Amino acid sequence: MNHDDAVRNYLDHTTPQYLDKLAEWIRIPSVAGVPERQRHLTRSANWLAGELRDAGFPSTEIWEGVQGPAVFAEWKAAPGAPTILIYSHHDVRAVKDENWDQTAPFEPVLRDGRLYGRGSSDAKGQVLAHIWGLAAHLAATGRTTPAVNLKWLVEGEEEAGSPGLSAILDEHRAELGADAVIFSDTLLWKAEHPALCTTVRGMVPVHLEVLGPLTDIHSGAVSGPAPNPALEISRMLTELHDEKGRIAFPAFYDSVEEISPTRREELAALPFDPADWLERSHTRSIRPEAGYSVLEQLWERPALEVIALVAGDPVGVKRATVPSMASVDISVRTVAGQSVNEVAALIRRWFEVHKSPDFDYRLSVDTETAQEPYRTPPNPVLDALSRSMAKGFEVPSVGRMGNAGGGPAELLSSRLDVPVVFFGTGLVEDNWHDSDESVRVDMLRAGAATLAFLWAELGS
Repeated sequence: MNHDDAVRNYLDHTTPQYLDKLAEWIRIPSVAGVPERQRHLTRSANWLAGELRDAGFPSTEIWEGVQGPAVFAEWKAAPGAPTILIYSHHDVRAVKDENWDQTAPFEPVLRDGRLYGRGSSDAKGQVLAHIWGLAAHLAATGRTTPAVNLKWLVEGEEEAGSPGLSAILDEHRAELGADAVIFSDTLLWKAEHPALCTTVRGMVPVHLEVLGPLTDIHSGAVSGPAPNPALEISRMLTELHDEKGRIAFPAFYDSVEEISPTRREELAALPFDPADWLERSHTRSIRPEAGYSVLEQLWERPALEVIALVAGDPVGVKRATVPSMASVDISVRTVAGQSVNEVAALIRRWFEVHKSPDFDYRLSVDTETAQEPYRTPPNPVLDALSRSMAKGFEVPSVGRMGNAGGGPAELLSSRLDVPVVFFGTGLVEDNWHDSDESVRVDMLRAGAATLAFLWAELGS
């Protein structure tokens, strides 16, 4: 049996075993940013450390972060071969149990080729694909150690904005030295047309509170002359975009790099059907930006989204009051050419100009957990991964895509002085951060095969 067939044979025979492992991990509710779940983040880290030891890693450690522990592992047994650092996370997003229909969030079920449960795709499934792929690599080659030197950093607070990652990178710089980082917290384009992610957008979080009356006041007593912060925050939100739908901060687009002809050709080569996109993304319509395709808009252009908006009595019995405060959380997605500090300054300047003397305001632009955009430079690991993906997913070649979200890729690259290469097994229809999150089993298997092929190629 040749090497490629041996990899696939191993994966076929061990699929139930690794799905059981993933289900066991999903049952640990390692939710980020929720104090009562803190102990579960520790349990999740210890579970992963145990799995890595069982996989053969001779060295595993738990490193404390600000909100959750990170897992570090190292297996250096290939002198002269490349050293690859695998980055991902084991914390998951908060859930609204009442919105889940297929199963409860932390009670995984396998149904119609998908494993449902919080973290199944984002990102515990992606981490398990690495463990599975390494086992397939060892089984297919007959090796007792990997053909490359492997290090792992799986943090426990990515969903909270990675507040402790910078300190971890500084404190453990020597242990984390590598030739490249493989960043596994991204999406594929389509199951039938996988593509290799080469860019991620940056992200600047903004929180605004508008203060009106000193307390909530019965609207029948003060309606009319009372300053209503819900109306004021609505006014400000409508002015965040101009009549063409562009973000209205002055000079915001001045440093945005124009999309290169090569990148436009890469994105145009991906099959895109509006009806298919609307079905898979669960979005009602497409709001285009003039002069750009949907994929260019999604991956190469900035965006501004309201992600939380609260005023008055959003749940329960309405008290018929003018609210004393309204608040909004905004996510500003940035692209190549823009920087966190530059964008933060533009945001603060805009709010100073647009606020009214009839209200008080509290504006927070979080530059500590903000993330810079990142573009993978040409490098041998990227080329090898492209070839390995084609074999792993059994397609003639793989395309190129971006990631609409962010992540600490630029932080990893700049602190460790190495290129970051992206590889994920998720799909937009996996419902990340939403109800009924799931992962396609065949995508996990193809991802594991990709990694098994990659280690063999890099080791040669």
